[in-house]
Amino acid sequence: MYELFKNLGTWLTSGANWSGSDGIAHRLAEHLQYSLLATLIAAAIGLPLGLLIGHTGKGAFVAINLASFGRALPTVGLVVLVFLAGGLSMLPVYVALVALAVPAIVTNTYAGMTAVDPEVRDAARGQGMRGHQVLFQVELPLALPLIMTGLRLALIQVVATATIAAYVSFGGLGRYVFDGLAQRDLVQVLGGAVLVAVVAVALDLLLSGLQRFLFRHRTA
Repeated sequence: MYELFKNLGTWLTSGANWSGSDGIAHRLAEHLQYSLLATLIAAAIGLPLGLLIGHTGKGAFVAINLASFGRALPTVGLVVLVFLAGGLSMLPVYVALVALAVPAIVTNTYAGMTAVDPEVRDAARGQGMRGHQVLFQVELPLALPLIMTGLRLALIQVVATATIAAYVSFGGLGRYVFDGLAQRDLVQVLGGAVLVAVVAVALDLLLSGLQRFLFRHRTA
């Protein structure tokens, strides 16, 4: 075991493993690209849906259950299914990652909207605000902390799962895991897993710190 972790340390700190198209820096950039793009697409789908059902109170049962269904989908199985239907491309990977991220965004956005005090809504309407004004000037600002929590959770889930890109011969940090398994190189497999974990934890700490900073006045 000591020898394994010693070799892992050597693998992670070797300059040769950080340079080139197969280097850690390049694979990290690919991994972040997949993760950020998938999360942005999921946000473009999940945020309007969560805001709509939270504001109107209509369709909540259907939307939340569909989101839960998306969370229950087997990610690798979805990748294989879309791969068989659409061929070799990044589309199966993005479909799977977006399906994974949407539920957290929808449910947290909806939760943030429903947490707004009804008396605050009534007061805004009593001042003559229209529906869209109540949504964007009252409800949305109050719901933002929970919405950001949903985006943070979605991004971390996607980062941890984006290794599946390597499953269909693309890049990212998952390349080390799948190549290591194929080559029976335990150090490379462990190195890839450690890198993914470090990236996920680092992003979680960064985003949670940003969230606390942005909303520090609400907990003061």
